[in-house]
Amino acid sequence: MQPAERIRQIEKDPLKDLSKETPEKGQTKFDLVLASCQRLLRRGAITNLGKMLGRMHPADIAKVIAHLSTPKDKRTVYELVRGESERGKVLSELDADSIQQVLTDMPASDVAWLLKDLGPDDVAYILGVLPEEQAKEILTLMKTEDSTEIADLLKYPKDTAGGIMTTEFFSLPEDATAQEAIRRLQHATDAEMVFYIYVTDKEDRLVGVLSLRQLLTVPPATPLKNIMATDVLSVAVDVDQEEVARQVARYNLLAIPVVEKDNTLVGIITVDDVVDVIREEATEDMLKMAGAAEEDTLMTSSSLDAARSRLPWLFTNLIGSLVSGAILWWFRYTIQEVVAIVTFIPVIAAMGGNVGLQSSTLIIRGLATGRIELTDVWKVFFREVRIGLLLGLACGLILTGVGWAWHDQGFLGMVVGVSLMIAFLVSTSMATIMPVVLRRIGVDPAVAAGPFVTTANDITGITIYLALATALIEHLK
Repeated sequence: MQPAERIRQIEKDPLKDLSKETPEKGQTKFDLVLASCQRLLRRGAITNLGKMLGRMHPADIAKVIAHLSTPKDKRTVYELVRGESERGKVLSELDADSIQQVLTDMPASDVAWLLKDLGPDDVAYILGVLPEEQAKEILTLMKTEDSTEIADLLKYPKDTAGGIMTTEFFSLPEDATAQEAIRRLQHATDAEMVFYIYVTDKEDRLVGVLSLRQLLTVPPATPLKNIMATDVLSVAVDVDQEEVARQVARYNLLAIPVVEKDNTLVGIITVDDVVDVIREEATEDMLKMAGAAEEDTLMTSSSLDAARSRLPWLFTNLIGSLVSGAILWWFRYTIQEVVAIVTFIPVIAAMGGNVGLQSSTLIIRGLATGRIELTDVWKVFFREVRIGLLLGLACGLILTGVGWAWHDQGFLGMVVGVSLMIAFLVSTSMATIMPVVLRRIGVDPAVAAGPFVTTANDITGITIYLALATALIEHLK
């Protein structure tokens, strides 16, 4: 085989039934796809890479682009996507940083052409992450009606119902008949997704809703106002997107209408957008609890910025550790009298902190998803206290036996066990109450509760243990 033929054969290998390849342990199908794309990029096999991208879903292409390391590679892969319509779809699936990188130096007229087939909510998202001057220039090149619609969406904050809604919805006046509704529905090619039919009055105020099934099971001449449900679930344009997600999840909706203060229908939010919101909010909460930023997960922030964002949380733990050290110094004479006490100090600190973190995580997530309301606080509090008591009792009995077997001091084991049980009770109580208190004073529990609960429980656990040991020192010698 000639060298050139061998190279062509090697370049074709990633394209041969890639879906049939079995990923190694720990790998996913996407790992194989990404590795193949990176390999083709390194070899300059642009033709084969273009063919490979042509068989991929826009969301998968966007994921590949997001995981490429350099802006040059991202632009290369993006430009290999065939057709403006497909490129627009890929663009709508990209994260903010990748959008800016692939559109760098691209003429505004070309960007406007890419966006022409996208929904107004997707266009508003893309323009919202671009520099203001570039976004304005692109808007001026779009159709007047489209640019006006998108400009209206851009005026809403991005984390609100108005910021994530689409204005391409299907609505009808209340006097329209079922037959007319079906006829207009058949020609509604611009509507986002017709899950429900929204009914409005003469002033475009939302007055009712009905399903497609209802529309098909009534006589053709039936007015919509006779069959519509008037208790419509809707959200205002300024409602936080997390509350929107809770409403959709709670009532099992496929879409939810968005209204102005006078109840004028201005848009809808579909379930696919809600799924994105749920993912974003869950990620944001977890990152806040870890003291990190979303840029950390995407590896887009500089090392200095990442360190600066994480330092406050480490500083909190540093102060807590110094306080714990001061407590150990305060009880140094007790430790000198019974050195075996040192054996269980790490156990008390670690176990109390972990139990508290478990409780605080459950409470924070419950408050965020709406599963726990402020009226449920005392019920949740007593439940967590009972759990802490049972966990403390179980671990305390084990440590009592360990203390007796290790140091031949059954009384020391009993002190450790009792201390751990008390520490668990205090830990679960504190972890339950602190997120609620933080929420009442307007502080996000996900940001502050984790570090404070862990640090406070370390301090209280050590204090309880050493104080009890000091009080019973005569029995421990």
